[in-house]
Amino acid sequence: MEKEDIGSQVTDRHILVAADDSENSKRAVLYVADFLGGVAGFRVTILTVIPEPPQDYFGTAQEREAWIENSRAGAVKMLEVYRRILLQAGFGEEKVATVADIRTCPSVADCILDIQQTLGCCTVVMGRRGISRKEEFLFGSTSNKIMHSGKNCAVWVIE
Repeated sequence: MEKEDIGSQVTDRHILVAADDSENSKRAVLYVADFLGGVAGFRVTILTVIPEPPQDYFGTAQEREAWIENSRAGAVKMLEVYRRILLQAGFGEEKVATVADIRTCPSVADCILDIQQTLGCCTVVMGRRGISRKEEFLFGSTSNKIMHSGKNCAVWVIE
């Protein structure tokens, strides 16, 4: 096989940044920007997961739809800020995608890992939420669950 043939088979490594509007998520995006910005061979999808509320959580279907639309609009705005950070760091327009996913999941970690598998991302990057040991024991930790349950991917947890 000639060198040219080998080069045509190489694809970008796909990084999934799981984000919310916390400072730790922003630090995760900044870390990816600093570490990989301007480096060829990488593309990034910035993901935020919005857990879908149960049907009976709101008084009316209109209240539920308004909440979903407001949540989606806020998520899209946040993702655009993070996207611009990566673009300014040297990622090309075509190398940065954003996803605001509203879905029912057993946990946010399960949703993130499902999307990681679907997209074929080799790395998941997230900020550590900064919850106390007691809260982690009671409610679990998204980053901890992803570190222990992630398959076929690296996990970067940014403090």
